[in-house]
Amino acid sequence: MAHVEAVNVGTPRPIERSNGTVETTGIWKEPVSGRVAVRGVNIEGDDQADRTAHGGPDRALYAYAAEDTEWWEGELGRDLAPGTFGENLTLRGIDVTGALVGERWRIGTVLLEVSSPRIPCWKLAKKMGDPRFIKRFAQAGRPGAYLRIIEEGELGAGDAVEIVARPDHDVTLALFVEAYEHDRSLLPRLLEADALTDAWRDWIEEAAPRYSSTK
Repeated sequence: MAHVEAVNVGTPRPIERSNGTVETTGIWKEPVSGRVAVRGVNIEGDDQADRTAHGGPDRALYAYAAEDTEWWEGELGRDLAPGTFGENLTLRGIDVTGALVGERWRIGTVLLEVSSPRIPCWKLAKKMGDPRFIKRFAQAGRPGAYLRIIEEGELGAGDAVEIVARPDHDVTLALFVEAYEHDRSLLPRLLEADALTDAWRDWIEEAAPRYSSTK
């Protein structure tokens, strides 16, 4: 049965870039026990440093599949704890990459909606200790899912993950990543998803004409 394997939270901390500048990030997250409130644009005990790139209504929570974490363990040759990828929810038994934009999940008393895949930035590379990891993560096609909070409530490790609604289109997170990272002639297909974020819709509508002749 699809379920939450771990709930992970963290608060921003300073990190140094390769050029010596210092910025803050909330990507370091640790599992917590018990029931956790999910409300507003966050999960209790968690925060993001830069809500233009992470957090906010369209990226309130981030989920990653335990199976994908295990795949990375094989690739990297080391154990990876829940929260390694900065995810709030480590899930098992649900196809996160195959989720549709706008798909809704009931977890505990919370209703969540898949909004977009994670596009990696330098902070993930810093956490993984590999400056090449941004490209490696993007090419792996295991992006995880950003989630909107549709109904507030509580959830915890061990809760079932129930898919309660799937929209009538084929815009999966896998297709999203393929269109963005590998074949931008596919970008117009992403516009079929009504639940696409305004920011992504605006970018795609501006960018898509530049790639329409490449297919």
